[in-house]
Amino acid sequence: MGHPPLEFSDCYLDSPDFRERLKCYEIELERTNKFIKELIKDGNALIAAIRSYSSAVQKFSQTLQSFQFDFIGDTLTDDEINIAESFKEFAELLQEVELERSMMVQNASDLLIKPLENFRKEQIGFTKERKKKFEKDGEKFYSMLDRHLHLSSKKKESQLQEADLQVDKERHNFFESSLEYVYQIQEVQESKKFSIVEPTRNHFSSTREELEDLKKRMKEAPLTCKLPGQPTIEGYLYTQEKWALGISWVKYYCQYEKEAKTLRMTPMDQKPGAKQGTLDLTLKSCVRRKTDSIDKRFCFDIETNERSGTITLQALSEANRRLWMEAMDGKEPIYHSPITKQEEMELNEVGFKFVRKCINAVETKGISTEGVYRTVGSNIQVQKLLNAFFDPKCPGDVDLQSSEWDIKTITSSLKFYLRNLSEPVMTYKLHKELVLAAKSENLDYRLGAIHALVYKLPDKNREMLELLIRHLVNVCEHSRENLMSPSNMGVIFGPTLMRAQEDTVAAMMNIKFQNIVVEILIEHFGKIYSGPPEDNAAPPVPPPRVAARRHKPITISKRPLRERPVFFGASVEESGADQLSQTPNGSVTTEAPRPLLRSRLPAPRLGGEELGRPPAELEVGKLVARLQDGGVKLSGKAANGVMNSPALQTSTLHARRPAPRPGGCSRDGEYNGIPKPRPHGDKPVITRPPMRPPDPPCRAPIPQKLEQRPDLIAGTAEEMPSSVVASRTKFFETASRRTSSSSSPQGRIPGDES
Repeated sequence: MGHPPLEFSDCYLDSPDFRERLKCYEIELERTNKFIKELIKDGNALIAAIRSYSSAVQKFSQTLQSFQFDFIGDTLTDDEINIAESFKEFAELLQEVELERSMMVQNASDLLIKPLENFRKEQIGFTKERKKKFEKDGEKFYSMLDRHLHLSSKKKESQLQEADLQVDKERHNFFESSLEYVYQIQEVQESKKFSIVEPTRNHFSSTREELEDLKKRMKEAPLTCKLPGQPTIEGYLYTQEKWALGISWVKYYCQYEKEAKTLRMTPMDQKPGAKQGTLDLTLKSCVRRKTDSIDKRFCFDIETNERSGTITLQALSEANRRLWMEAMDGKEPIYHSPITKQEEMELNEVGFKFVRKCINAVETKGISTEGVYRTVGSNIQVQKLLNAFFDPKCPGDVDLQSSEWDIKTITSSLKFYLRNLSEPVMTYKLHKELVLAAKSENLDYRLGAIHALVYKLPDKNREMLELLIRHLVNVCEHSRENLMSPSNMGVIFGPTLMRAQEDTVAAMMNIKFQNIVVEILIEHFGKIYSGPPEDNAAPPVPPPRVAARRHKPITISKRPLRERPVFFGASVEESGADQLSQTPNGSVTTEAPRPLLRSRLPAPRLGGEELGRPPAELEVGKLVARLQDGGVKLSGKAANGVMNSPALQTSTLHARRPAPRPGGCSRDGEYNGIPKPRPHGDKPVITRPPMRPPDPPCRAPIPQKLEQRPDLIAGTAEEMPSSVVASRTKFFETASRRTSSSSSPQGRIPGDES
């Protein structure tokens, strides 16, 4: 029984038919192996039997040769002599025959049995090793190919390129193993002839040279997917099939005939080469699948007469997809989507109609829905709604009030449309100015600048913006039900209505200011859209800030404050005064906050000056007495922290004011960070972390430095607030105690390491 030849080009297709032919050759090779094994076994048995027979004949010959007659008399008769000579001649004849037989047996062993043994061990054994390598490399290649084709097209380009290189490497190794295996099978089929019949060796040598030359040429220019005289193109493809539980990809071996436009698809098992059945289809069209429309790579869609809808196929590589599309006369994709057609990417009548319908549907169906505009709808439903509404045949012919479209799909479609406009509603030209206005600390300037910039927008952009902001104001009025405040709406619609023309790190950092712009538009909608500003321009830019930012809130929403820990035992004025210090130029600055330490109460004094007091302590005592005398006559305004001196009032107010929270009221009794008078009898509240008072000086020259600034000490009660007086009194009392205790270790305050 003959077998079809194995072509080297079949190695690159690795078709099911190729695997079937290869399997036939493997079966034939196994049958040959068994035949040779039995032949060697029977031949060895025959040779052993012949050698045993020859040994018996030689022994019989020796017996005949040594045979002699006993005679009576002096001599032998003629008959006796003839009989003895006949035995000798017959014995010699037997020896010659057995000698030739032994030579023949030896030749049979050397020329037949041993070559067959060598052929079985070397050629067939080596072919089996090639088969193992071929199967191992094939399994490795196909498993890696399956993982590679399941990679998402949204991965980084560097990762995809690295995966492509690994697959190409494994594909090359598999094709090399396949070529070597097919060549070895062909060589075994030819070499087994001369292994049995010697004269065929010359023919095999010439055939072997031709096979090596053909294999070399095939490695240099492999024929993949196309064979002369065969279907136009064939190879493996993966088909997307939808089931009740999801989507799966099934492997097929496909053969396409261009003239008849017939596509034969054979489903495959996990192991390459196993066949289940065939499916014959007639091709109608072929379109390349756009990468961003599907999570797989190398895909294209076909339409057939036998199946309704499109069939999505996945090729093995980009080059493989080009070959299939070239054979099927494939075309580039044309999508009727609002994000691809230029006329639908503008703010045209269809776009305004879509926005109005979405707004009406939201306000009718779910304006009180919790998390409206924050929750995201199904991407499939969003695409379905957009494609139906922006269909060029009947644009806008969609009823959004029907139960088919839920509130999440409508809100996600509206955001998707606004986000994918060719230019945002708040144009690229005004983007930088809007962000700069939002960055300003002056709330009046911020509002005025945004007010003026809104009226610099094109008419259709300003109309669309007014339509959207009016709707967002309506949504925020139901914030108790939907939990969507103006700040939340700013986070959602900031990047939707505004975006930078280029994606940079600076643009990413400015997203929060885009949110502020939308928040201002919502909160001041009535003022902004009551009419353009008088001069129709933004107010002048305020002068640059000289001092550091004092932690003013950037947003203007009135958000509730988080509760702060409450500390008793000191007033706000005292805590603020503890941080005050003066620089050499006379300006008041604040010190870094330090943790509070429990200080030792001053020991009672018996009156008068103690013996052995240093002169520095005497000076400190005088200063304390002067401050105490001046602090008794404080007026009511000074006691409440209100100062008459403008210089001191400004500096101490900013130094004592804690960092405000975003919102109007920071705590009870304060508004916008300005303390109000505290009723008598209320416990003072400290709204800052515990602070350590400034470390007191431990040497005498400190009071001398303080005496060099008499203007800070000799001030009257009307010029200095009570908090400053109390703070300095406490400071000098602590300094005097530490100065007196520095001379003995027992008098040192616990926790003081200065």
